[in-house]
Amino acid sequence: MSAFFALLKRDILLSIREGGTIGIALGFNLIVVTILPLGIGPDQNLLNQIAPGALWVTLLLSLLLSLDRLFLTDYEEGTLELMSHSEIPLELIVVAKALAHWLTVAVPLAIMAPVLGLLMNLSPSQFGILTLSALIGTPALSFLGAIGAALTLGLKRGGLLLPLLILPFFIPTLIFGVSTTTGFLFASGNYESSLALLAAISISAVVLAPFPTAWALRFNLQ
Repeated sequence: MSAFFALLKRDILLSIREGGTIGIALGFNLIVVTILPLGIGPDQNLLNQIAPGALWVTLLLSLLLSLDRLFLTDYEEGTLELMSHSEIPLELIVVAKALAHWLTVAVPLAIMAPVLGLLMNLSPSQFGILTLSALIGTPALSFLGAIGAALTLGLKRGGLLLPLLILPFFIPTLIFGVSTTTGFLFASGNYESSLALLAAISISAVVLAPFPTAWALRFNLQ
C-alpha cells in the first residue's frame, strides 16, 4: 500500500504544481455562474429556484474539462507504460489517479460552491447541503470520467470525444445531486433518500469503474 500512497501523493503534488487543471476548472465554474445572472436578469426568486440545477451543471462541466488530462501526460511521457509493469495492479493505479483528481479538482469545486451560491441568491443556511451533496456526488464523476479518459487516450481530438462518451453516465449523479439540493432548499421532498442514492452511485463507481478503466488502458498501451 506504500506504493499506492506514494503514487497518490505524486499525482496530488504534480496537479498542485502545474495548477492549470485546477485553475481552469475553478475559473470556468466561477465565470459561468457569474455571467448566468446577467443573462437571466435581476429576478432574485428565479435565480434561487434554478440555483441547484445551474450549480450542479456547471460543477459537472467544470470537472469534465479536466478529465482528458487524467492519464494523458503520463501516457505521452511513457510513465504510464512503466507503471503498468510495476508491482501495483493497474486497477489500483487507476484508483490512485482518480482519487488524486477528486482531491485536487472536485473538492476545491465543492468548497467553492457556497461562494457561487451567494451569486445565485442562496442563503448561508443552504450552503451546507450544497457542499455536502457536491462532496458526496463528485467521486462518481471522477471515477466514471476515468473510463472515458482511458478510452480516448491517444486518440486525435480525444478531448472532444470524451464528453460524448461519458456525459450520459453523469446523468444519475446530476439528477440526485439536484434532487438532494432542491429537496433541502424548498422542502419539496425527502432529500435524505436522494443523498443516500447519490452516495450509493459514488460508492458503486469507486468500486467498479477501475476495472473497465484498467482494461481500456491495457488496450491502449499494447
